[in-house]
Amino acid sequence: MTEPHPFDAWDSGSPSAPSAPNPIRHDWTVDEVVAIHDLPLFALMDRARGVHRAHHVDGEVQLCTLLSVKTGGCPEDCAYCPQSSHHDTSTSPEKMLDVDGVLEAADRAKAAGSTRFCMGAAWREVKDGPAFDRVLAMVRGVKERGLEACVTLGMLTEEQAKKLKDAGLDAYNHNLDTSREHYRSIISTRTYDERLVTLRNVRKAGITVCSGGIIGMGESVRDRAAMLVELARLRPHPESVPINALVRVPGTPLESLPPLDPVEFIRMIATARIVFPRSMVRLSAGRTDLSREAQMMCLYVGANSIFYGDKLLTTPNPETDEDTALIRDAGLTARKPSVGMSDASAEE
Repeated sequence: MTEPHPFDAWDSGSPSAPSAPNPIRHDWTVDEVVAIHDLPLFALMDRARGVHRAHHVDGEVQLCTLLSVKTGGCPEDCAYCPQSSHHDTSTSPEKMLDVDGVLEAADRAKAAGSTRFCMGAAWREVKDGPAFDRVLAMVRGVKERGLEACVTLGMLTEEQAKKLKDAGLDAYNHNLDTSREHYRSIISTRTYDERLVTLRNVRKAGITVCSGGIIGMGESVRDRAAMLVELARLRPHPESVPINALVRVPGTPLESLPPLDPVEFIRMIATARIVFPRSMVRLSAGRTDLSREAQMMCLYVGANSIFYGDKLLTTPNPETDEDTALIRDAGLTARKPSVGMSDASAEE
């Protein structure tokens, strides 16, 4: 148990004043979330820190590893993605990795301290057949190694979700990316509601939900708040909420956007922590553009997970040695494997 903290009683429903303990809310409005996001920075940081301490082990961060098991050639036109077949980038289509190679990578990730191993395939949707069977074998192998297993494979049906659950899958990542309004300027090949259907199929199968978004894609603060509101409507809340900063990859339509101000990243992490008191807030892509100090501030205000390793699918990530030093210098400890190796429920 952590010591009581003066901000532990701050109510996540009020933008500025202490009252009741942080409730789990599904009725956030965009105006409420914008008001929280726009608090004076230190007040926002203090409040988010209090929520974090009230619901999570203080000073602990989960290390996760993300591996691309099928790279490139995706038929979607996501404006941020170097794996899209619509964009002329340096990422070329590659054959799907074999099971043994993936499990060797899982062994290396575990030895480096990761407790969650995530596997991504550049698919629009899951298709039954040998490739999906190979993913199921990967999931079983990752679970045999005592790691949490997570995949991101695009859209999937109820039956496919059930097969993943039967293989032992802990979590399915399927981001909303941005607000419903801004989404149409980022992706045209898949609707927002199709993303929500996949999340429902995942939840119905008993798999935990990992869903968040990307900031720095030309969206407004209201768009960022609207994305969090959409996620908060899910019952229960997603167990994991990854927050990514745009990686401006040459050849993608968003390559010329300005870099994200690190303070905006800190504000988004803090706001997500307040809206999702019990979820894991995952500091994800875009960390290579953040200083050590900015990353520490993100961890201070509520991020309690980072992706570990030199690459996130196809985009760069800090070197393992850098992250080891970051965690040590911040006085944090890496989360140890837990019984069942799955996220705690985000609900009361």
